[in-house]
Amino acid sequence: MSLLLAGATGLIGQAVMAQWATAATGQTLHALVRRPLGAAPQGVQPLLVDFSALPALPAADAALCALGTTIKTAGSQAAFRAVDFDAVLAFARAAQAAGVRRFAVVSAVGASPRSASFYSRVKGEMEAAVTALGFETLLIARPSLLTGDRTALGQPPRRAEALGKMLMAPLGGLLPAAWRPIAGEAVARALLHTLRTAPAGVQVLDNARLHDAGHEEKHSA
Repeated sequence: MSLLLAGATGLIGQAVMAQWATAATGQTLHALVRRPLGAAPQGVQPLLVDFSALPALPAADAALCALGTTIKTAGSQAAFRAVDFDAVLAFARAAQAAGVRRFAVVSAVGASPRSASFYSRVKGEMEAAVTALGFETLLIARPSLLTGDRTALGQPPRRAEALGKMLMAPLGGLLPAAWRPIAGEAVARALLHTLRTAPAGVQVLDNARLHDAGHEEKHSA
């Protein structure tokens, strides 16, 4: 399976590239980036792009979109929407034009176009827009709080994630899987596995399913 990846510099995107290199599939992963990636892992081909004016993309079997920011990091609701809706939809359209039939996108728990929360509403609107494109297979991942070392990626820590993990830590395994924090690498494993194996149609991978799929794939590798 050849793959197009957007959001390569984030927690999930970095994990996708690392797992791709470890798997040594012999296929190419084209990583779309807005700035130079540096030393690329084995099997990864960086592609510098402007997401507001994407070029024709290389042909690929599948695509994975892990683009995402926060309103605080983006600076405004409009700037947030430009990444989490506009750039995601632009990538999905460009991937479809490149022949991609299997598409995975990272959304968020609670995503709904009818949500009172601006963040969750934009995520829900993005899901609806990507679904309307009619990919043969579409995977929508809705992880809860992501865990991982953002500082190692040159990103500022996200206050909401840190606070959520601190509050949830005492509950340990008592917390329902639907809300339990999940590692970026577990989401990456789940999506890569499901992209290869999922039947046609739209599948929503909630946080519990991501935990299960990521755990199963790790122990079967």
